[in-house]
Amino acid sequence: MVPVFLEAEGIGALGINLPGLLAQLINFGILLVLFSWVFKRFLFPMMDERKKRIEEGLQASEEAKERLAQTETEVAAEMSRARQEAQGIVTQAQQASSRIQEEARESARADSEQLIERARQEIQLERDAVISDLRSEFADLTITAAERVIRRSLDRKAHGEIIEEVLAEAPTGAGGSAQN
Repeated sequence: MVPVFLEAEGIGALGINLPGLLAQLINFGILLVLFSWVFKRFLFPMMDERKKRIEEGLQASEEAKERLAQTETEVAAEMSRARQEAQGIVTQAQQASSRIQEEARESARADSEQLIERARQEIQLERDAVISDLRSEFADLTITAAERVIRRSLDRKAHGEIIEEVLAEAPTGAGGSAQN
């Protein structure tokens, strides 16, 4: 017995047209070959190009990440250096401030010592002037006392010279030297 689908009547009974089926299979094969050729010729290269661009994009992204990490490291190092430089500048400023303060103190000390020395000199000059005035008054008093004792007028110049000689020979009570 022959299977039913091989019999011409059996295939026709199913509603299948064998020459039409063969023509459709040949058309399908031609379309399959044509589409595979078109895909290989146009679509696959486009897809390969797109795949290549995607891979390049991913690679560029990875490179960008690496550059970003490297840049962040460089920025951190630069910030560290900037902080160190800033700290150095602050330290230098503090040292300069200390030096300026010390110089100001020294200048103030020197000024005060000069003022004290000038005051001492002025005191010495005033003391000497007072001693000179006292000598002069003492000489006048001595002449006046001598005139009263002798009751006559003495030559003031001669007595002044005698008194100066006596004062020059006598030690001074204030520890200073005898001056005119």
